[in-house]
Amino acid sequence: MTILVVDVALGVTKSTVSRALNGYPDISERMRRRVKTAVAELGYRPLAQAQAIRTGRARALGLVLQIEEHDGRRPFLTAFLAGGSEAASAAMWSLTVSTARSTEDTQDTLGRLVEERKADGFILPRTYIDDPRAAFLKARGVPFVLYGRTADTSGCAWYDILGERAREAAGLRLARRGHRRIAYIGGGVEYNYSVLRKQGFLDGVHRAGLAVDPSLIVGPAVSSAQGRAEAHRLLALEPPPTAIVCAVDAAALGVYRAAADLGLRIGSDLSVISYDGIPEGLAVTPQLTTFAVDNRRAGTRLAELLIERVEGAEPEELRETERAKLVPGGSDGPPARNPAQLAAYLSAMRNVVPDGVEAEQV
Repeated sequence: MTILVVDVALGVTKSTVSRALNGYPDISERMRRRVKTAVAELGYRPLAQAQAIRTGRARALGLVLQIEEHDGRRPFLTAFLAGGSEAASAAMWSLTVSTARSTEDTQDTLGRLVEERKADGFILPRTYIDDPRAAFLKARGVPFVLYGRTADTSGCAWYDILGERAREAAGLRLARRGHRRIAYIGGGVEYNYSVLRKQGFLDGVHRAGLAVDPSLIVGPAVSSAQGRAEAHRLLALEPPPTAIVCAVDAAALGVYRAAADLGLRIGSDLSVISYDGIPEGLAVTPQLTTFAVDNRRAGTRLAELLIERVEGAEPEELRETERAKLVPGGSDGPPARNPAQLAAYLSAMRNVVPDGVEAEQV
């Protein structure tokens, strides 16, 4: 199958078909649709190497995963990559995935992929407050789309989930169930999501008419072990919280461990609401109440937005957010004990806390 067959089928010139396929602005949207329909029906596939020579594009989206991050190899990447790959393929692009071990290594990899013309633009996952990857690509005029937001929004396109609204909803949900001492365990301090989710939690507590005790805001915790240690810190307070909101599910699973250490029942003695929707939250008893993210859709939209960016759309036109979905479990409910009663119970239990729990920060 060659481009000439498409030309004949449509009754237009080879140049028109080629320019429609390559996104030239002088081709009408109606003609683009006609060409794409014909290409799909006839099974034509342009040669990537020939297209790269003509347009200067590899028709490839780049993604560099930093595998040394705390969840760099997590299963959610499967859905995320599937969504991105399918969206790229639907537009006759490809997704090039590389790995790096550090921020510096990531920048080296980004630069190499650009120099070798293996990617026309990049998806940048897990955004930092001050993101060196974005600054690196902006300085070189390379298109990119953030999965998240960052402090410096100039020249940035993004797709993000409104984690701050999920944390606000979590605080309100617990307050409406009768909780008055609600704690918060934050995520990694370098990530922009941590700032947003903490502020969202504070907004929710304030909206509920509750005062915020600074001692109830702890972290960072991005693993089960860290969540366990932070939960023990919170439950040693006088009076302790009757509910804990976590920035990430991994930390929430650590709260379950701390509760087990102290003989507390999750869902009654201590309520927990988290964020992410990882499979492990379904495996604990009671199931974790969380706000889940559709990682497959995230991958799809990021790929689609990046293609638009590469083809000339301004970054300010490509800023899209969605909300996480509440997945109710049994981990949150009305408090079975008030803070004073809970404090008395925990005081009697202190001698059974395992040695070294406070120091465990894996």
